[in-house]
Amino acid sequence: MDDIVKQALAKWPNVPDCYGWLALDQRGHWYMRDDRIQAQGLFPHPKGSLLTHEKLLAFIGRNYMPDEDGQWYFQNGPQRVYVELEICPWVWRLERTRHPMQVMSQTGLAAQVEAAYHDEFGHLLLLTNLGLGLVHTQDMLIAADVIEAAHWHPKPIASTEMEQDFGFVKSPQANRAVHARTSPTI
Repeated sequence: MDDIVKQALAKWPNVPDCYGWLALDQRGHWYMRDDRIQAQGLFPHPKGSLLTHEKLLAFIGRNYMPDEDGQWYFQNGPQRVYVELEICPWVWRLERTRHPMQVMSQTGLAAQVEAAYHDEFGHLLLLTNLGLGLVHTQDMLIAADVIEAAHWHPKPIASTEMEQDFGFVKSPQANRAVHARTSPTI
């Protein structure tokens, strides 16, 4: 976490959390979802505005993490901005140019592969020391070579079981709404 973020947290400890405004798609792109976009439907339809500013993307990446409930967020100064996930918290890019092959997250973090999975939609997912992530579609040929070389042995997993099995929440916004409906009133 950036020092400036830590300082803001200390200065303003009670800023309310933000839900539904930031999303991560299956290609590792970040989207801003204002009130108008959120009113049109849940992520990923519509997605919202693609974020392209390199320094903003790097800032998000450095301050992207899960809370104790497996909900991923971006710590924006004193405010947690919870992230809507299209598939899972990470999108992996594979680099064949290095030996051994490098697996990198959408935020630029290197990861070590622990297991491989495939779902009913044909997605290839890798469990790493950072958590579960989806292999980027542009890197599927590299992934196929690794599988054919018997380095990865993908096991089947149902897309509906990923959140529970790997401890993450795809939609903190929907999760918040469910908890609000089921919480007892005083």
